[in-house]
Amino acid sequence: MRLTAKITMLIAVLAVSACTNANRFDNGAVDLNAATGNAGGILPGSASDPRSPAYFQQTVGDRVLFAVDQSSLSPEARATLDGQVQWLLTNSDYNAVIEGHADEQGTRAYNLALGARRANAVMEYLVAQGIPSNRLRFVSFGKERPIELCSEEACYAKNRRAVTIISAGLTG
Repeated sequence: MRLTAKITMLIAVLAVSACTNANRFDNGAVDLNAATGNAGGILPGSASDPRSPAYFQQTVGDRVLFAVDQSSLSPEARATLDGQVQWLLTNSDYNAVIEGHADEQGTRAYNLALGARRANAVMEYLVAQGIPSNRLRFVSFGKERPIELCSEEACYAKNRRAVTIISAGLTG
């Protein structure tokens, strides 16, 4: 019984002493959620960081759309790709994989070939604008990875695309 009383007393003393200084952990505290001392409060890696893949995806634009059964680049697609070129030239430590996609119309084999032509058209444009080909790869998913699932033109139009995926990688 004496051991139990001693343990209880020790716990009570520790509990009371722990509550004596409510601000004991605030000295020199650092707010980990606050922007670090970067210019303009830009959080590295966020969509507001011009060097981040998130910025590339959300601000520059990571995808271009195509007309039905086409792999030629529209003026809107070229404008988006020009932004991609500038970003890739500025951020030479990143590589890119261009994914070609098609809508659900047509056979699997036809759509795989069409997706490959679309991805290749984007890759050739980027290379022609000065991006080294060893930083780029392309792959076709055909109709296998739709972003919209419905049998309407609005969905088909979103699925006829090429998407540039940015990844950090060793170049050379």
